[in-house]
Amino acid sequence: MTTKSLNPFTILPEGCISEIISFTTPADAARSSAISKGFKSAAESDVVWDKFLPSDHQDIVSTSVSVVVTDCKKDLYFRLSHSPILLREGRLSFWLDKTSGKKCYLLSARRLVISFSDIQLFWEWISDTDSRFPEVAFLNTVDLLDIRERYHGLESTNAMVRFVNQESEDEAEKRATTVILAARAPRHLKEKLPEKRTDGWLEVEIGNFYNGEGDDNGDVEAWLLDSRPFHAKCGLIIEGLEFCPI
Repeated sequence: MTTKSLNPFTILPEGCISEIISFTTPADAARSSAISKGFKSAAESDVVWDKFLPSDHQDIVSTSVSVVVTDCKKDLYFRLSHSPILLREGRLSFWLDKTSGKKCYLLSARRLVISFSDIQLFWEWISDTDSRFPEVAFLNTVDLLDIRERYHGLESTNAMVRFVNQESEDEAEKRATTVILAARAPRHLKEKLPEKRTDGWLEVEIGNFYNGEGDDNGDVEAWLLDSRPFHAKCGLIIEGLEFCPI
């Protein structure tokens, strides 16, 4: 007599399989679709990918500057994880982390508080073909627009992130960390160098925070400060400030 073990997944309704897969990860769901035709259909269902999308994704997408059209929830997930969308009159960029599906935001320079940015002698608002935003902020002391090639007085500066209602500016400034803004820093600077992104910009980490209490923690302020007197600063181009999960 011969016997054959029965795979319990072969007798489960597709809806049950989809519900089980929805408790995994986007990467697991993509891999499981290769098991069989039945699994492929279950793994690509809206039941699965709706769980991977943020609960408020419909509200977010509805405010996009351009219309987002996809055929299913899986397509929407991959659309948002590979191609950021612009919100809030084009001044906020939104996308999903490819692995976790968590929200990522890039606030344009126009949404930041930059001292004296309204005075053209100090700052100028220009367009940049490498930016996803209509405008970037240029520290207007020299004519060259590319920070990746020339800048002055901004090899390093202080950075900090704080919860506004939990820490004063003075307290935050005392524990500020030094960040390097120069792509090629002098040898005596030992801090972490900025990293070049796939979109051509340089990225420098200025800090992190834990949001375990959710909105109860209050407002978060990210701060870049260099108040050294008689130290000229110029040639800096700011596209925006990015918040991503780690």
